[in-house]
Amino acid sequence: MEQSGEQTNDVQRGYVKGEISHVVFRNDENFYTVAVVRVRETNEDLDEKKLTVVGVLPHVEQDETFIFFGSIADHPKFGIQYKVEQSRRDIPQSKQGIIKYLASDRFPGIGTKTAKAIVERLGDKAISRIVENRKVLLDIPGLKEEKAAQLYENLYEQQGVEQVLIVLSEHGFGVDLALKIFQVYKTQALEIIKHNPYQLIHDVDGIGFRRADQLGASIGLTGNHPDRLRAGCSFLVHELCIQEGHMFIESNVLTNQAVALLSSPNHKITQEEIQEQLVLMNEEGLLVVEETRVYTKSLYGAEKGIASNIRRLLSAEVKDEFPEAEFLKTLGELEEEWGLEYASSQKQAIQEAIAKPLMLLTGGPGTGKTTVIRGIVEVYARLHGLSLDPRAYTSSNPFPILLTAPTGRAAKRMSEATGLPSATIHSMLGWKGGAGGFDKGEHEPLNGELLIIDEMSMVDSWVANSLFKAIPKGMQVVIVGDENQLPSVGPGQVLRDLIHSKTIPLVALTDIYRQAEGSSIIELAHAMKDGYAPPDLTKAQSDRRFFPCKVDQVKDVVWQICENAVKKGYDARDIQVLAPMYKGGAGITELNVMLQELFNPKKEKVRELTFGDLVYRTGDVVLQLVNNPEERVYNGDRGEIVAIFYAKENAERKDQIVVSFDGTEVVYNKTELNQLTHAYCCSIHKAQGSEFPIVVLPVVRSYSRMLRRNLLYTAVTRAKQFLLMCGEQRTVEYTITSGEDLERHSQLVNRLQLLLAEQKSQEA
Repeated sequence: MEQSGEQTNDVQRGYVKGEISHVVFRNDENFYTVAVVRVRETNEDLDEKKLTVVGVLPHVEQDETFIFFGSIADHPKFGIQYKVEQSRRDIPQSKQGIIKYLASDRFPGIGTKTAKAIVERLGDKAISRIVENRKVLLDIPGLKEEKAAQLYENLYEQQGVEQVLIVLSEHGFGVDLALKIFQVYKTQALEIIKHNPYQLIHDVDGIGFRRADQLGASIGLTGNHPDRLRAGCSFLVHELCIQEGHMFIESNVLTNQAVALLSSPNHKITQEEIQEQLVLMNEEGLLVVEETRVYTKSLYGAEKGIASNIRRLLSAEVKDEFPEAEFLKTLGELEEEWGLEYASSQKQAIQEAIAKPLMLLTGGPGTGKTTVIRGIVEVYARLHGLSLDPRAYTSSNPFPILLTAPTGRAAKRMSEATGLPSATIHSMLGWKGGAGGFDKGEHEPLNGELLIIDEMSMVDSWVANSLFKAIPKGMQVVIVGDENQLPSVGPGQVLRDLIHSKTIPLVALTDIYRQAEGSSIIELAHAMKDGYAPPDLTKAQSDRRFFPCKVDQVKDVVWQICENAVKKGYDARDIQVLAPMYKGGAGITELNVMLQELFNPKKEKVRELTFGDLVYRTGDVVLQLVNNPEERVYNGDRGEIVAIFYAKENAERKDQIVVSFDGTEVVYNKTELNQLTHAYCCSIHKAQGSEFPIVVLPVVRSYSRMLRRNLLYTAVTRAKQFLLMCGEQRTVEYTITSGEDLERHSQLVNRLQLLLAEQKSQEA
């Protein structure tokens, strides 16, 4: 076929030019398209008059002409196809052609007269000029603002995606990343790319400073340009806080890191230049610099907000006070009914919860925190004359005792222990997703009389601030947690700081009750907490085993352990393999692939659906990776695939997976499967807040970058019945005795102490 000189000069690579005959398949969520085109020109070795093109394409319509750049592929099932890497509409180049194009049915309300006026004013680059800057339409005689806006929207719908893809491909961005940018910004994409490319760092997953800096360089933001230095500083503060869990970064650390990030062989950035920008950013409210500490605005606000709200809650008066004799009588009646006797520290915890506006309850595994929570709820209800039957309440008179936890599994455990309704913090506060924030807050506080928050060690500063803001003065609050567990994934160490501030009434449970029941898992956990490895670490116990192996043997040993458990009647829902890292032969990813073949192998009648490198089958155990408030499922929830539907079987014409989370069924379209992963093996962070009958825990030296004492402690305390460890004894012992936990930078302790001291001096 004849080659197009214009096109081959423009792009020296393979291309096919043709008209869209018809669309075979189109996914409007990710733009993946299969279409048949009538070939008009090409420089490829093709004789076909019609050709199937496949790839990510913008909005296409029948009879439109496109130029496709890519390569020929011979599909084993569908034959010769053209895999598209980049495409663009073949827009008319002459003024007359552009007038005809704009006056066509594609653009309602734009007739020939208006089209001529546009071309006369904007010339033969009219279309690209409109797409790049809608304001050029304001100068067109006779074109009303409403019609100008509609023309821009229609043009952008057809041209905008292509323009974004073209601009970004010139800077090395792949199609997938370019589409993410377009889907975030829509009609603002080109404007942001060209005027504020560093905004992409904060808004688009997968784009860090280096990527945005490529775009910045293309518009002259190079060297020590203030916008570039500011973007680098903002990026570093945010990234270092997220990665390390800090609330702030020391200014000298930030300055050194910024110099390293922003300097190039051709241009050395100085510390003075960075420090100058930090001063200006603080003055303009872009960052907060407090003495030697540099905060993001949101983390600074969260830290100050937590401190001020804790002071507010502590200053409240308890609505009803009860004589000690009445409390002891009520507790005694309860003990008699339940056939148990609370220890003195447990009685103290229940009494403090009844008498104080705010109190902390801490303790390791087996110390009876759950039993105390039950006692608090029951005694509080009896003393206040409240029914614990949720059916006795209405929307206008809601249940007065609120139970909450950071994860769905932890909330469910609270509900099972107390027999009362419980909810995740996000659900209780009415999380709207993304930047939408929470429904509940200062202006619409929670409604109730007593709030118990469990697993507080998992709550980061952002969520804690939102939670405390929503608690009205006068609501009594009990905060429960184990400070020796992993801190929150997000920044801060709220529970630990609340404890160490010594400003809140605290009852620490230390007596171990499950130890009396013969739990060697609990004994091991408390030894780990105290920093020593017990001499019986590798000795077989009734509920604990250790299987020595090297890193290249981990997969085989984990397989054998799980296979033996299955033979004894356990299934994938009872067994949780935990590991600290995703990569490597003993990492989460590899172990999941192997364990799927053990627990749910490929079978003729078992449906499956492939997404990326993962194969999902009916019966698979899966993990939710993000919060989805609309479906009431949250990060860390564990579910089971109960059905798979193929596109041809449903009205939406989409492949779908149905996952049951403890009876709540959620439907995922194929494009939403990035919200899930297999859960046969999961990270220790994701398992926090949950318990499992059997925990399988490999520990090898290749994990050393992630291994910390609190990580192993958290993993061990997930096991209810059996803990089956494997790996290297020396690595476990070293982690317990030398694996000091990383300190997080926080000023919450100081803020709390200063605020409470200030309050006392005012009252004196």
